[in-house]
Amino acid sequence: MAQLWGGRFTKKTDEKVYAFNASIGFDQRFFHEDVEGSRAHVKMLAKQGILTEEERDQILVGLDGIEKDVDVGKLLITEAYEDVHSFVEANLIDRIGDVGKKLHTGRSRNDQVALDMRLYTRNRVEGTDQYLKKLLECILRVMEENIDTIMPGFTHLQKAQPITLAHHMGAYFEMFYRDRQRMADIRKRMNYCPLGSGALAGTTYPLDRNYTAELLGFDGPTTNSMDGVSDRDYLIEYLAALSTVMMHLSRFSEEVILWNSNEYQFVEIDDAFSTGSSIMPQKKNPDIAELVRGKTGRVYGALMALLTTMKGIPLAYNKDMQEDKELAFDAMDTTDACIDLFEGMLSTMTFRKDKMRESARHGYTNATDAADYLVKKGVPFRDAHGIIGQVVLYGIENHKPIDDMTLAELHQFSDVFDQDIYDAISMETCVDTRLTIGAPGREAMAQEIEKCRAALRD
Repeated sequence: MAQLWGGRFTKKTDEKVYAFNASIGFDQRFFHEDVEGSRAHVKMLAKQGILTEEERDQILVGLDGIEKDVDVGKLLITEAYEDVHSFVEANLIDRIGDVGKKLHTGRSRNDQVALDMRLYTRNRVEGTDQYLKKLLECILRVMEENIDTIMPGFTHLQKAQPITLAHHMGAYFEMFYRDRQRMADIRKRMNYCPLGSGALAGTTYPLDRNYTAELLGFDGPTTNSMDGVSDRDYLIEYLAALSTVMMHLSRFSEEVILWNSNEYQFVEIDDAFSTGSSIMPQKKNPDIAELVRGKTGRVYGALMALLTTMKGIPLAYNKDMQEDKELAFDAMDTTDACIDLFEGMLSTMTFRKDKMRESARHGYTNATDAADYLVKKGVPFRDAHGIIGQVVLYGIENHKPIDDMTLAELHQFSDVFDQDIYDAISMETCVDTRLTIGAPGREAMAQEIEKCRAALRD
């Protein structure tokens, strides 16, 4: 079909050039946003007397009909059109005649695509936020149910000190809660309407940009027309935030993969979120966690691609910016799917509390508390550290946790040990005596859980 912009051209576009230039294959994603923007634009044109009310109503009826026919499959968006804007406008003209040509008054494809992408991204930011909220609700449930579930905490992947599963999950609550805050920040900063910027220098028509922005749910219009058509900061911010979400999911996935291994046996992943092996019948693989971990690089790639695309573009709009869409759409889809599937896996996962507790005991995670016990009995800390190091070495050689050693065994290393050592280094004591803000003690965790509940309510 003839291009809507073909007036000054004397030759038909080369077919390869047309295909290379066309964006209909991916920008049809924001068909509904394009129609929504067109509705607001034509209402504003009529309000300003640029169109008559009759013309406005004809165009609105035409747009409604196109949207309805696309939604029910009666009208197909095909590659016969260069982009989604051309599809809407060409079909509008076919349906209502020359009045449809007035839709584009005071508007350029530059500010039109800037609007569509901004509307679409705003919707996706809100959608990602809801996926994160659902994941946070799941994490909070695990925290509430496991405030007394003792497990080892790790540094350097070495067992370090005893904590609770609630405390461990609380760390991820904080991460994903910050992710939600980033979504709110992005939405607030991006919520300004570029429509009315024209190609780059505005327009001589008396547009009411504030009215258009209000109709579309924006806080106001963008304040510089060149920036309005060439800004993709909001999309870069969103992709950066998605990359951070995926980094958090990947860290969590790595732990699930470890915990699911035969060596840890901390968790049992539900059959619905696992797969088997085609050759090894005993296998039950944590494929969802592995795929989430693997797809993280895919989202990082979209961010780097857009940053690289934008880094050398002079003002204002350039065709390079068409490259803001395909990888960004893929990153949005990938992240939302990963959050959703991870939440499903976590919500159906069984935690092996017995294995976690025994791992903490046999990992000598109460060694620090044993040293503190000696210090409280008057032993200098450096000496206490050395004594407990010898106790741990003895335990490793004899396959005994400290709290399974007899008092006679402990007296080999220091006469200071007394019967009260066993209470001082019990897993419960080690956890519950840590009551500072953010610590795993029961009282501190109860406060943290209430704070998490309040965060979700807000």
